[in-house]
Amino acid sequence: MTALLKVEHLSMRFGGLLAVNDLNFDVTPGVVTGFLGPNGSGKSTTMRIIMGLDRPTQGRATINGTPYAELKAPLREVGALLDAKALNPKRSARNHLRSLALSNNIPLRRVDEVLDIAGIASVANKKVGGFSLGMSQRLGIAGALLGDPGVLLFDEPVNGLDPEGIRWIRDFFRQLAKEGRTVFVSSHLMSEMAVTADQIVVIGRGQFITSGTVDDLTKSAVGTVLVRGDQPDLLRRALSDNGASINEVPEGFAVAGLDSEQIGRLAFSAGVTLYELTPQRASLEDVFMELTADSVEYGHHTEVHPA
Repeated sequence: MTALLKVEHLSMRFGGLLAVNDLNFDVTPGVVTGFLGPNGSGKSTTMRIIMGLDRPTQGRATINGTPYAELKAPLREVGALLDAKALNPKRSARNHLRSLALSNNIPLRRVDEVLDIAGIASVANKKVGGFSLGMSQRLGIAGALLGDPGVLLFDEPVNGLDPEGIRWIRDFFRQLAKEGRTVFVSSHLMSEMAVTADQIVVIGRGQFITSGTVDDLTKSAVGTVLVRGDQPDLLRRALSDNGASINEVPEGFAVAGLDSEQIGRLAFSAGVTLYELTPQRASLEDVFMELTADSVEYGHHTEVHPA
């Protein structure tokens, strides 16, 4: 099964706000692609445009070369979970899926299949208005799978899931990708994307920033060095006097700005015996924060006021 999601020169303006700005990227089949960006970066708007819910100011988003609105059987080509609570609260889970199936000429036997896949067969006849967020997420996933599509989009799919549910969805996304599907997942959880996604697309202020594998994005980033010695105060002074940035951690010091060799020499010169000197590779979260530092809509800062 081959499918391709393509975003080309996509822009979206809401009045004076340019939410998406000349955005370009491809999402290829056979891998899980994570879609990352700070709050207000345009991720949800981009997904809505892909799904035909918003009309872009310029550019286009296509599935297998065709805009969503022009697909003859959309649920058979693309499935999406954008808002888990966008449901008729008075319908049962089964009837919600039956209505979707009937609208796209999908055999009704598929409803029970996807309920079972999503792990909610036992609550199929319960009204969705009483569902927790986690159960609603599972129902949304079932709906996305209903037409057995080649392209799948998920916006913050692990919200409300317990640890078992998060592990299940992680394994499930990998299985979908192994089947040759195009899996596109938006999330703000860096730690989860680091272990779930094969490819990453990063945007900020509606613009493309970078893309690549997690290894690609982290291997060239500057990490820290974990340092532990017998005279912490003396070690701290020697390092800070030579321009190092030092954070105290339970294991010792996390040192940035100097490499292991430089730290070892400074410790030796200061007469400090080192117990540990371990380079720490930058995490995806570290890289993300660095890449999007100028694109954060709401940031934190610390002001120092004179006494």
